[in-house]
Amino acid sequence: MTYAYARISSRDQNLDRQLSAFRSFGIPPKHIFCDKKSGKDFERKNYLRLIRKLKCGDLLVIKSIDRLGRSYDLIIEEWSRITNKILADILLLDMPLLDTHAKPCSLVGKFISDIVLQVLSFVAENERENTRARQAEGIAEAKRKGVRFGRPPFRYSQSFLETAENYYRKTISLEDALLRTDLTRSAFYYHYYKLCNSGIFASVH
Repeated sequence: MTYAYARISSRDQNLDRQLSAFRSFGIPPKHIFCDKKSGKDFERKNYLRLIRKLKCGDLLVIKSIDRLGRSYDLIIEEWSRITNKILADILLLDMPLLDTHAKPCSLVGKFISDIVLQVLSFVAENERENTRARQAEGIAEAKRKGVRFGRPPFRYSQSFLETAENYYRKTISLEDALLRTDLTRSAFYYHYYKLCNSGIFASVH
């Protein structure tokens, strides 16, 4: 049986290129497993589902090594688990040399494949570390220039404070409070309990 695995790190990326490559290879959609999660480890819902399905003699197709993962040690370990313990094969579409289905015809061939795997795994993790370093440098530079990160603080109007206090004193109903603040129930409760925890109402007599 032939399966495929695709991965992207965030929701603003898309799987189109990987899925198109799998379709060209003739893999049916029901045999393609996708995750939208970081490659720092293998704790990914659909990847784990795929691993449970893999059997001896199956073929796992991946677009490139960094779609499998971004950790050098974990990639090497996972590759060994699939090929040596599960006894399934792996094909990297972007690097046909790493096709364990086409067994190296000599010890030298296997040696070269092992070196290529280690180099690609190193590159995958190195790119991840460089990206994190660039992000940290960018954030530090932005902070130096006065850029503030995170959600801007919610400014409570006098009207909101009075409505929240009246609700706290049970002089108005929840429906009245929502109508006056034009907030959803969950949004009102979020800010209401935030004010309650601050002790602001207890200090008002």
